[in-house]
Amino acid sequence: MSNYSLVEINERYVDVLQELGNIGAGNATTAIASMLSIRVNMNVPKVELLEVSKLGASICPEDEIIVGIFLEIQMDIEGSMMFLMRLDSAQYLVNKLMMRDASYQGDFDEMDLSALKEIGNIIAGSYLSALSTMTNLVISPSIPYLAVDMAASVLSVPAIEFGQYGDYALLIQTEFGDEVMINGYFILMPEQQSYDKILKGLGFDM
Repeated sequence: MSNYSLVEINERYVDVLQELGNIGAGNATTAIASMLSIRVNMNVPKVELLEVSKLGASICPEDEIIVGIFLEIQMDIEGSMMFLMRLDSAQYLVNKLMMRDASYQGDFDEMDLSALKEIGNIIAGSYLSALSTMTNLVISPSIPYLAVDMAASVLSVPAIEFGQYGDYALLIQTEFGDEVMINGYFILMPEQQSYDKILKGLGFDM
């Protein structure tokens, strides 16, 4: 990792990290509003750098069913990223997109899963676009992979992938929606050199 500790970065550069969360969440909110043709509000995101081992506890109980969108990133930086949603939030978004009753709670079919993947891809792309703009780095995501399972299972795969890159991740917790607020979690785990590039691009004196 860099010369800065997590505590120093989270405390001394909270405004920089918060701005990244604000722009990313704002981009995602705009994209979702356009996709669903609805007016979407957004609460102020919570942004912090965490040890990878603490991600699960920061999101939800390990036996809770969640939806995870996993991508690899490359070009100027390399690493992995995820966007996670609680099941009720994912169901609500799919119902909106498929023009079903908002209270529908059936199992996801193939069209639903495809819609979820597209929603996750758009949201993840929004955050990566914000990061690219703020750092002047070129960032390209892979085709997204979708998982609907218990949190422990969904997070086990990226934990292994993240372990190849380092011990730290950027977690952005966001909340957006119309009459129902959606909770989402964006996780970025760059490899070591990319981590330092990101921090320099965000204005950290490395």
